[in-house]
Amino acid sequence: MALYMQAAAVLGKLQAKRGAVKTLVYNSGHKNIKQLYALVCETLRYASVLEEIIGMTDLLKKEKKLQINVAKVLVYDLLFGKGLKCGGNWKVLMMKHRSQLKSALARLKVKRKVCNNEDLIESKTSGTKDYQLPRYVRVNLLKTSVEDVIDYFKREDYAYLGQATDIAELKKLAHKQFISDPHLSELLAFHPKTDLHKHFLYTAGHIILQDKASCLPAHLLNPPMGSHVIDACAAPGNKTSHLAAILCNKGKLFAFDLDTKRLATMGTLLLRAGVACHEMANQDFLLVDPNNSKYKDVKYILLDPSCSGSGIVNRLNQMTDDEESSGKQRLQALGAFQHKALCHALSFPAVERVVYSTCSVHREENEDVVEKVLEQYGSNFRLVNLMPSWPCRGLDSFPQGPRCLRAILNETLTNGFFVAMLEKQNGQNRESLAPVKMEEENPEESSPPAQTKKVKLKKM
Repeated sequence: MALYMQAAAVLGKLQAKRGAVKTLVYNSGHKNIKQLYALVCETLRYASVLEEIIGMTDLLKKEKKLQINVAKVLVYDLLFGKGLKCGGNWKVLMMKHRSQLKSALARLKVKRKVCNNEDLIESKTSGTKDYQLPRYVRVNLLKTSVEDVIDYFKREDYAYLGQATDIAELKKLAHKQFISDPHLSELLAFHPKTDLHKHFLYTAGHIILQDKASCLPAHLLNPPMGSHVIDACAAPGNKTSHLAAILCNKGKLFAFDLDTKRLATMGTLLLRAGVACHEMANQDFLLVDPNNSKYKDVKYILLDPSCSGSGIVNRLNQMTDDEESSGKQRLQALGAFQHKALCHALSFPAVERVVYSTCSVHREENEDVVEKVLEQYGSNFRLVNLMPSWPCRGLDSFPQGPRCLRAILNETLTNGFFVAMLEKQNGQNRESLAPVKMEEENPEESSPPAQTKKVKLKKM
């Protein structure tokens, strides 16, 4: 019962603009912060749907003691969550109305002409109604080939539209249509409402559901087969599996993360994806000793550190008009951490190339961090001019900003993202570097190394 009451209290304080989601959750004193945060976030996502269902069933009129925010939380968990695994008296009360609530949900789906719960959610992010994100699918080259995956979907009556020439074509996808991404050869794009979570290719690890912007860091780092690589903040593991595919499972991939549960989830993901070249460690990357002989051959590092997440479409601070979450003090703290992590990555003796990325739109976490690092390491590392024809560049307020990439929903059809790559200069071991992926128009240069073994897919 305490979980639901705490969640309802947080919702009430959000409505009164008494703080940010994370701040209110962490200050709640609840014993399981992650569980509370997840429940609040998901209830907010479904808020308009929950209000409509509550109205359709006259729940508040029938249960006079039930407040609206408590009702939202309970109805969410009953219909969309874990099914009221706890709740005490509240659970008993809600179970009396379970049939009516489920019936109201079914009627609402019919009314809106949708099949899935997710499709009921209406985006409140400015511009997302016209620019919904496609369902991006990265083909896992460790298990199959792009050609085989395309053929599999075609045999399921999906219409393949070929190779896209620009992003505009991704906006025109209809149901049961898909297209090859114009920039990443192993990436396919489907209609935004395509649900593949239960599809055989996903459950078998042949495809990875991953936003396009999230694919850029590993794609651009492009470590050659057999090299030693560090994924500094690895969980939940999509980028790690991408790196392993580029490495063809050859070499060594060190993956660090401080969150034990996320690391366990990552282990499951990597097992499903067929990753075998990795070594996971439940360790803070900042505490990893660069001079440890284990890492003497590490030349490539992917650093995607904790950030504000302000670039994620439908983010909570956009849905709740929360301004505190992007406050200067918090951004400065994040920027300081990110700066420290990037400096640490550059301190590995053999490192030749470091990709720094965030899912943030804030300058303090992006250009400011890179600029500050270059002031310290500019004599040894240069900023690579990444994919010059990519439409969105870093901010001009940073002189070398145009060498960096930004991803913006309406312009790139991805979540908001930032990517920069620092490469060792002055001829220091430069001959060992794989070509930097700079131009996306050449599909041969943007493809990971060919796989020696591929599983022929057969329609189940």
